[in-house]
Amino acid sequence: MRWIQADWIACPAVVRPVAILCLLGAALTAGCGGEIEVPESETTVHRGAVLFNERCSGCHSLEAANAYGSKPPGEIQGGERTNGPDFNIRSESRDDVLFAIRNGGFSGQIMPANVVVGEDAQAVADFVAEYSGKGG
Repeated sequence: MRWIQADWIACPAVVRPVAILCLLGAALTAGCGGEIEVPESETTVHRGAVLFNERCSGCHSLEAANAYGSKPPGEIQGGERTNGPDFNIRSESRDDVLFAIRNGGFSGQIMPANVVVGEDAQAVADFVAEYSGKGG
């Protein structure tokens, strides 16, 4: 049996456009990301911002952590159950944040208790207390 090269090599006319689309998609995704706005020199608060982005941004918004999980401002229709408070608008104290982290929020909503613990919880609380309520 004779091996035909075309059977195992993809057609360049197909590969090239697919590769270009993949690169374009990656470039667009990278450009839409945004960044944590807390200076790395503020070690604990910066770590809190990174943790907030990783663990809380699905439901809460706080621009300094590049987190946009709350219901968009000005949206009239009802939001999702997971639309937590927008901390750009709502200010919180460190103790209140720690209470919410340990107990799953304030009113028995769907926030998981202990989403961060120990020093991580304290770092998130420090970050939210310092950066919340600034208007985004």
